[in-house]
Amino acid sequence: MKQMKPGSAALLVILAATLARLVLAAGMGLGIDESYMVAAAHTFQLSYFDHPPISWWMELGIQRLTGLHSPFIVRLPFIAMFAATGGLMYGLTRRLFSPAAGLWAVIGLNISPVFSLAFGTWVLPDGPLDFFLVGAAWALARALGIARPEMEATPDADFWPLAGILIGLAMTSKYNAVLVMAGALLFMLVDARARRALATPGPWVACVLAAVVFSPVVIWNALNGWASFGYQGDRATGFGLHPLRPFAIWGGEALFVAPWIFVPMVALMIGGLRGSDRRARLLAWLGVVPVVLFSVIGLWSSRKILFHWAAPGYLMLFPLLGDWVVRQAGTMRLWIGRAAKGTAALLVAAALFIALQVRFSIVPGFDSMFPPGKSPTLQAIDWTSFRTTLKARGQFDQPGLALAALRWFDAGKIAYAVGPSMRMTVFEGDPHEFGVVTPPQSLIGENILIAAMPGSVAAIETRYAPRFRSITVEPPIDIVHDGHVLLRIPMLLGHHLMSWPGARR
Repeated sequence: MKQMKPGSAALLVILAATLARLVLAAGMGLGIDESYMVAAAHTFQLSYFDHPPISWWMELGIQRLTGLHSPFIVRLPFIAMFAATGGLMYGLTRRLFSPAAGLWAVIGLNISPVFSLAFGTWVLPDGPLDFFLVGAAWALARALGIARPEMEATPDADFWPLAGILIGLAMTSKYNAVLVMAGALLFMLVDARARRALATPGPWVACVLAAVVFSPVVIWNALNGWASFGYQGDRATGFGLHPLRPFAIWGGEALFVAPWIFVPMVALMIGGLRGSDRRARLLAWLGVVPVVLFSVIGLWSSRKILFHWAAPGYLMLFPLLGDWVVRQAGTMRLWIGRAAKGTAALLVAAALFIALQVRFSIVPGFDSMFPPGKSPTLQAIDWTSFRTTLKARGQFDQPGLALAALRWFDAGKIAYAVGPSMRMTVFEGDPHEFGVVTPPQSLIGENILIAAMPGSVAAIETRYAPRFRSITVEPPIDIVHDGHVLLRIPMLLGHHLMSWPGARR
């Protein structure tokens, strides 16, 4: 039988993985972050509180185009973009190493859990970030003339504008794109041939174009008290010595990326920084800043470091991984093949189980295995029973009635279930985008239905009673799945909000 060409095999991997993501997207409701993104903003803005605007524009665009906002529909642009990311990854790796390496880079990308399941399926800023970063790396390699030896590539200044635009789009997807671009600058400083490019207009044109593309985010922040920049920058603050935390961070990143991928990636990155191969050096410098930075921050920051923050760095290392696999032989190559097949099978099984369990409850009593409010199903379903209950009580269409939660993630799940016809605000903690769209002071004079969790309902009632003319306890609302109550939400009804800190009296 004629062996399939690497390009055709890579396309087959991308199509098969996309099909699995479509099944997962159709089978489960929006997660916490997804519900929040879809529910918190309903209009196109220059930017938003948590992240730059591209992911928000994508989900808003598909809603405007289709008139629908079901989980499957709002995820479609992200699934399509990740399939395109796989194509770009193949092209980048083929240019730098070989078509066979390109195939293995695509395989690695599509079986790495954090990239394949999360970034490749869900409504998150990481999906467009990955697409534009890989595209920017490809354009940068063209501009600098970096390719496998047999291509005899020369620098092509025509690609600098494209690199700048793609860098700007990556930064307009998620802020941590700037860390990868910092690595690009470091590469140009340490690489003699790349350093000569700094004396030409090309890199500076790219910087100007990147700044122009990113300018809406700067304008939004300037108009909103630098809220988004401040929020993201605050994550590195707080001081305390945590000498073991980097090891925990690396362990979490290894699980997210997949351990058998993570270990050679890190070794290849270190080798690329130390070696003379310009291809490996470019990729290693593109990856090293985010990979190292968050582990270093973890040494002192009292803030929680999320394992996926460093993912852009690991994204840049997949071409190195693909080339490494191609260079293996014998028992090692056999082990890698088995590990790849096992990882792929595990991911497909996990995706199918989630979809089937959420849709058909294939494991009876699954939710009863967990304490109230702790079942993982609670995050994988849409809280549609909240909307149903409001309708049954006649509160859904009640004029002048708004909703409030005490936490932004509860607000996201509730607001997505209810839809845009009822305004949602957040009373405590950091309200995120809800604080921009519907700050509590904008609801002065209105009645507010409060999701009184977590904590004592009596204490919450006492805390907010001075803000209203009166406040009453409402019957709780149950979040139900397959006939089981997964969460009981205590409810309060505040009559006529009179004041809020910062509001005009």
